[in-house]
Amino acid sequence: MKGMIGIMKILVLNGSPKGDTSVTMQYVAFMQKKFPQHDFKIVNIAQQIKKIESDEHLFGEIAGEIKSADGVIWAFPLYVFLVHSNYKRFIELITERAAEDIFQGKHTALLSTSIHFYDHTAHNYMHGICDDLNMKFYASYSAGMHDLFKEEERGKLLQFSQGFFESITRDAPAIKEYPAIIEQSLEYVPRTDLVPLNTHGRKVIVLTDSKEDNINLKKMIGRFGELMGGQVEVYNLHSLDIKGSCLGCIHCGYDNTCIYSGKDEFIDFYNSKLKSADILVFAGAIRDRYLSSLWKTFFDRGFFNTHTPSFSGLQVAFLISGPLSQLPNLRQIIEGYTEWQQANLVGIVTDEHPNSAEIDGMLRELAQRSIDYSSLRYVKPPTFLGVGGTKVFRDDIWGPLRFPFRADHRFYKSNGTYDFPQKDYSSRMRNYSLGLLVKVPFIRKRVYGKLMIPKMVEPFKKLLAKI
Repeated sequence: MKGMIGIMKILVLNGSPKGDTSVTMQYVAFMQKKFPQHDFKIVNIAQQIKKIESDEHLFGEIAGEIKSADGVIWAFPLYVFLVHSNYKRFIELITERAAEDIFQGKHTALLSTSIHFYDHTAHNYMHGICDDLNMKFYASYSAGMHDLFKEEERGKLLQFSQGFFESITRDAPAIKEYPAIIEQSLEYVPRTDLVPLNTHGRKVIVLTDSKEDNINLKKMIGRFGELMGGQVEVYNLHSLDIKGSCLGCIHCGYDNTCIYSGKDEFIDFYNSKLKSADILVFAGAIRDRYLSSLWKTFFDRGFFNTHTPSFSGLQVAFLISGPLSQLPNLRQIIEGYTEWQQANLVGIVTDEHPNSAEIDGMLRELAQRSIDYSSLRYVKPPTFLGVGGTKVFRDDIWGPLRFPFRADHRFYKSNGTYDFPQKDYSSRMRNYSLGLLVKVPFIRKRVYGKLMIPKMVEPFKKLLAKI
């Protein structure tokens, strides 16, 4: 540790809907204990977002705390590839209320807790927000949910904290990673000539958060519906009775029964409408570096399915209004979400192309592929995004999260998700016997010198000979 650091006011913006009782805040409490010379002020943003939204005086008080702080820590748990929807809504309020200036030049850092399932996409998003707000970004710290119990990890958190405080002392400049988003201005005007496609009876559902001012998005949805011969059900999230976002209460952990069950329309709609679709289209406009906080509420509330896929085998497509090409992080979230759901991502069409004819052509191709893939029941093989994410869940549900997530454990057992390599006894025997053989020098020389590559492809050649 370096030299003495003066007393600082550190403002912690808490992104957990559980407020002080969240795991994330225990990591903040550790920092407070280890650095008692600093004044930590915690504001429970996600827990009281409704009040912050409706009470401009409270928003002003929070703005005042930010203004007077020496450093700001964005502290949050991971919620479905990102921050919680209430935290996302606070970020939207900053722009809506023209409060960006209070963040400018403030030293900042990120602290999250999770099981490392797409923690990088959440951190990328928040880092981008800090750059957009012209904050002096220090670094991010992604803690494993139980890292605080490990001495080595506590040491790392201390080093991170000390480094942040020292960066404030020396007024360290930010090294920006995310360039500002350049908004597009093309108005999409669909052509009048159109030949509808044959949907072959496929059930097509479009879910959107479109408002009257989302002109391009509305036109894209309309064109897609026309291509499908009008055989499309369109639902707007603004018209759906959603009492609130995920509370993080884990009430769903035992049998996927949500605490909101019977209190709003969300769960019945999700189960009876969305899961019954053959082709599911999500249509939204970009807000800051994601979609809207209402869309985030949809994804968060979908967690009543806990860590099990709910759209397996469905064809999923996205219609996006906004500069998606400038947001590779958002594209990866879309791809990762779809693969983890064991659905097939048909494609993503945006309105950022140079002319309307191109958008027309892409919408037609998206519709055609959706129908073709659905007829074939095609789901492309997962990439690392799906395989890696599933393994993270598999290991944690088998181990530390089996309780309280009993529903996941039952699902994983019955669906073969527990595909641990330790259970592959044929591979274990082969590895053991061959491992012994190659200890002999002349055998090792022959195997690694001449036999390895031909023997690797030999089984494939035998299979191809039979086909």
